Amino acid sequence: MQVNGIVVSTGVAFGQALNISPHPQPLDLRLLPIANIDSEKDALKKAILHLISYLQDCQQRVCSSCDTFQLIDADILQLEDETLVTDIQQHIEQYRVSAAVAVERIFNEQALAIADIDDPYLANRSQDILLLAKRLITTLQGKSQHDLSTLTENTILLADDLTPADFAMLPLKFIKGIVLESGGLTSHTAILARSAGIPALLNCPWSSQDSHIEDGAVLILDAIEGVLYIQPDVEMQISLEHKHVEHLKQQQALLVYKDKPSHTLDGHALTLRANVGNLSDISSLMLVGAEGIGLFRTEFLLMNAQALPDEDQQYKLYTDALQALNGQTFSIRTFDVGADKDIPCLQQHTEENPALGVRGIRYSLLNPKMFIVQTKAILRAACHGDIRLMFPMVSQIEELLQAFELIEQAKQQLVEQGKKFGSVKYGIVVETPAAVLSLESMLPYLDFVSIGSNDLTQYTLAADRTNLKLANLYPPLSPAVLRLIAMTIEKCHQAKVKVCLCGELASNANVLPLLMGLGLNELSINPASLLAVKARIVEGNFSAFYQHAQSVKQLITNAAIDEAIKSFNVSSKHLFGK
Repeated sequence: MQVNGIVVSTGVAFGQALNISPHPQPLDLRLLPIANIDSEKDALKKAILHLISYLQDCQQRVCSSCDTFQLIDADILQLEDETLVTDIQQHIEQYRVSAAVAVERIFNEQALAIADIDDPYLANRSQDILLLAKRLITTLQGKSQHDLSTLTENTILLADDLTPADFAMLPLKFIKGIVLESGGLTSHTAILARSAGIPALLNCPWSSQDSHIEDGAVLILDAIEGVLYIQPDVEMQISLEHKHVEHLKQQQALLVYKDKPSHTLDGHALTLRANVGNLSDISSLMLVGAEGIGLFRTEFLLMNAQALPDEDQQYKLYTDALQALNGQTFSIRTFDVGADKDIPCLQQHTEENPALGVRGIRYSLLNPKMFIVQTKAILRAACHGDIRLMFPMVSQIEELLQAFELIEQAKQQLVEQGKKFGSVKYGIVVETPAAVLSLESMLPYLDFVSIGSNDLTQYTLAADRTNLKLANLYPPLSPAVLRLIAMTIEKCHQAKVKVCLCGELASNANVLPLLMGLGLNELSINPASLLAVKARIVEGNFSAFYQHAQSVKQLITNAAIDEAIKSFNVSSKHLFGK
């Protein structure tokens, strides 16, 4: 028997099944006797303290600078939020319900408030909130956490989802694969699984199968094709063992490209940098030979902050990053926030259509003090290394000029305060058709341009990239988006301005020949995909890539573009991205 899911961390894994999904008892919706309200409030406090203690124990098992520590810290901060606790207690008293019912309702309200956020990374915080609620309800019902410390066999975990705390407690020596029924491509579980190199599937409905998967059942996880095999026969086992060996050989083979120059056989170079969300990601860049950071998402600094980081705090973070980069380029995107993102430390207002509302540079220009503080920190850090500063969601020249006016104010303040600052290169992130059409007016002020392919696709096709029902309207590369990318590159070349592309498209090795053939100077990539992309460059010829791009540009359907990309990769026999 087999069941399909979405691959988020590739590989083939063999092991026995272990179901660690929490199974809370059905909630009791009966009215509480008034005499029991105080005891229910006390039970809530005790459960929260117990869960916080457990989470703190999990934190002790990981380094304080890693993603897992920070993600667990986010859960602890939420449980310690006095406003949240007060809201739950008031719900218990007002509606005379159990603490478990109140927790479910209040946490659901929080999750719903951010579930429709345009940014997939931030939207997935709603899943974390629901998972934390389930964990708290389980604690209220007196159920203990899973103890995996006694595992001695290779195991494939089956769960609804995993919290960062769950992940911290995993004995990774014996965890060979993870299969979850929920989650998303940018969920924390996906990020942690990729970081740990554990094959993983999400959105895999394993518990809905006719035959219940018993603990100890033999499983094989094919996280290349996206299939979980349950009690496979001998023939299938042998086939998947061969596939596992071939995958390991392929991954090992990619390591030879780490220190090779990123240029084609006929001498055409393409700079490969990495997309990064926090300092702990930087150490992994050296392992894949990235040439610095092409996109540093500074808004991630605000995700779990109780207050906006001040100038000195931001300055220290940026200088720490420069030190870790050891002289390589550091591309910083200013805070890409807005009413569509739940940032607790910012004053935000609800908007009916947040994707088209106050976000990116629009938010910064409406909050100039915040923008000036950030740019002052960046300018000061520029004394210590090569910094590029780029502004998100710039669609017209007026926005860019206003940003530069604020930067001049930031410089003046630094002069008055006697603080040294360095020079930076300036760029914008092209994310809307308007930005492409307005580019000529902005290029004289810019040192580089970065194409944000995810949002450019969303705004060009008017299709929400997080809506699974619109997946057929959101192909990796449509004719309209391809033409906008080509227009952007052409305009930048005419103005002698370097052009980069970031987003998921940049991490697709099979699309690399097309992107490089269009004339990009640089890609900013998910670190896990960088070596596969570099291999495609090093083993290819730019002349062939150029001809491929000229041909694909003329195609008028999604299917034709997809077929042309597949055919080119098959004919050139370089399938490193598969």
